Amino acid sequence: MINFNEGFTICIDKPLEWTSFQVVKKVRYLTKAKKVGHAGTLDPLATGLLILCTGKHTKLIQNIQGQEKEYTGSFKLGCTTPSYDRETEEENFKDFEEISLDQINSVIQENLLGDVMQRPPIFSAVKIKGERAYEKARKGEEVKIEPKQVTISEFEITDYNPPQLDFRIVCSKGTYIRSIARDLGEMLGCGAYLTSLRRTRIGEHQIDDAYTIERFEQMVKTLKEA
Repeated sequence: MINFNEGFTICIDKPLEWTSFQVVKKVRYLTKAKKVGHAGTLDPLATGLLILCTGKHTKLIQNIQGQEKEYTGSFKLGCTTPSYDRETEEENFKDFEEISLDQINSVIQENLLGDVMQRPPIFSAVKIKGERAYEKARKGEEVKIEPKQVTISEFEITDYNPPQLDFRIVCSKGTYIRSIARDLGEMLGCGAYLTSLRRTRIGEHQIDDAYTIERFEQMVKTLKEA
């Protein structure tokens, strides 16, 4: 029987609408490990690679968090939302029909590659005077977050079927894909928000190596019965 308290790194394919904490709680319950932590939060509306560390491997979390990340997903052009994703209602509708793929690629090449200054969403876990930004935003309070530098090393449009824009992005720690949607929409003059997001890689860890919650539960069950 594997003793997960000794230290393991586990790749999980986080399901849609699960919080990262719910995954941690589930893995802690299944493995009976006393210490379980994750190496980088995924929003409930995102899916994909969530790396968990148990026991002595929790010391690796900071290093894993700092590694390059890859995402795929979709933006919707022609409107915005306060949260920059599907959590809140659409608003600020504008025409998008005349925007070409060449225009989009030009904006990306000129403004959204390399080291860029990015302002995190107000609906985020960024702390402002000890309180999470999303807590203040949901109470209707004014939220001001200072921009910070992030690195976007790759930004590829994989399909464009207006108003949907599919992408693949490789970026540094701390990059908000929701903020990229907002910034791209502003630069195009039509607005945009994130409609789907999937994390496919963290450093050398790939989504293809990840367990679904169901597969991981079955694996632990099999180990217990062995």
